[in-house]
Amino acid sequence: MEVNNPLYKGQGLHVITAIFTVDKGDVKVLLIKRKNKPYENMWALVGGALYNNETLLDGAKREIKEKIGIEGIDLYYAGLFDKVDRSPVMRMVAVTYIGVIDRYRGDILKETLKTCNADWFKISEVPKLAYDHNEILLACLEELKRKILETDVLKTLFVNGFTIPELQKVYETILNLKFDRRNFRKKVLSLDLIEDTGIMENFEGNKPAKVYRFKKNKKNKNV
Repeated sequence: MEVNNPLYKGQGLHVITAIFTVDKGDVKVLLIKRKNKPYENMWALVGGALYNNETLLDGAKREIKEKIGIEGIDLYYAGLFDKVDRSPVMRMVAVTYIGVIDRYRGDILKETLKTCNADWFKISEVPKLAYDHNEILLACLEELKRKILETDVLKTLFVNGFTIPELQKVYETILNLKFDRRNFRKKVLSLDLIEDTGIMENFEGNKPAKVYRFKKNKKNKNV
């Protein structure tokens, strides 16, 4: 490596996280509204530039704490975005993660030094985002799909329980599929992954349904 080679100059790294939650069956992503240029007043995924004294994961966690005030989110690597013109300021390669959080986790910061708002958006209602964040979000949704099918990530999204119709809506949103209600219920119950909490709850105006929770020490199976 020739340190003085101009082709090495003027480039950096973005660490960007798509943070997901589930609210009454709706899959939502957390967006922040930028206060500064470029892309002033546009919504974006949570992230920023990596410092040269931190690891990628540490940088992603720092950005989450600074931008929305939350710590302790489990992060999963999602992908790399390296278009040479993805930032109008300088060459910035984006390393992306997904994070999942239950909807009761706590309040998020609405304004910081670099943001003027933060809010949850349904996946179907995400606006045009800053940089290439719409493209990044699509890739992160694909990674979330894989996590739901292969890991226990749903336990983090449903800490306080769920109805089977709510769970079905999540699967349909993420997988972009439609399931027969009776077949879905039969399949989920047959996997021996969930247990009845004894609580009844209305979901989307329908008659009360049983609230279930995931059993402890049971690994996820593909629905």
